[in-house]
Amino acid sequence: MKALVLDFDGVIADSAPEAFRVALRTYTELCPESGLDSEAASELYPAFVELMPLGNRAEDFGVALRALGTGRRLADQAAYDAFYAAQPETWRRDFHRRFYEVRAELARTDPASWRALLPPYPRLVETLRRRAGDAAYAIATAKDRASVGLLLEGYRLRDLFRPELVLDKETGVHKTAHLERVRAVLGLPFEELTFVDDKVNHLDAVSRLGVRCVLAAWGYNGPREHDLARAHGHLVCRLEDVDSLFAASLGGARRSRIERPARSAPEEGS
Repeated sequence: MKALVLDFDGVIADSAPEAFRVALRTYTELCPESGLDSEAASELYPAFVELMPLGNRAEDFGVALRALGTGRRLADQAAYDAFYAAQPETWRRDFHRRFYEVRAELARTDPASWRALLPPYPRLVETLRRRAGDAAYAIATAKDRASVGLLLEGYRLRDLFRPELVLDKETGVHKTAHLERVRAVLGLPFEELTFVDDKVNHLDAVSRLGVRCVLAAWGYNGPREHDLARAHGHLVCRLEDVDSLFAASLGGARRSRIERPARSAPEEGS
């Protein structure tokens, strides 16, 4: 591995608390008739986190809350995608825009509380710092660049990432655009890049480039996503075994640490 490319939310940052608070505030503004409010937060939060791996961008948080508010059960990716497509495009676009406005307002007016909602995964921070220089580091995220920069500074990681390798939501809708940019900046073949994300659908798309793909088992995903990742040919890595990603070959890694898939990833369209 010559470069380690990391998603941000759910991989570097434990961002579910912040995403939920901002999403719920946004949703109640746009849909005051829904009946969802802060009093229901404790009941909504676990179900919201369960749906997070099925989405990609800020509007997906609104879609998840709409499903919860209407009692719609979304058991898998296909069910989620169908429900997402049924929501008006204008509403999804408005939610996306307002979500970032609410986030920016929270970060500006109460930065300490905002940062407290976004703690890092300490063991990952320690590993990245200790292994700095063993591989180039990059970030591929749907988050905004300003937020990522502030949080990396707070995590004391900012110096480990070259500015041109911190790729945010403006890079593209799909993570393939982020990986293509990393390849261009570093001048490396895709086969020498390792991409870590907490969402299987991102790994599916990126793996077709030839990138080694790893599901972060420490994020918001659970057995449903772990099993799906293995079935699609991706590695599944626990937080305590991140060191193993730096090996030139995983041939010596024990299955109990980084789990090898049963078969290769499916071709596009299958």
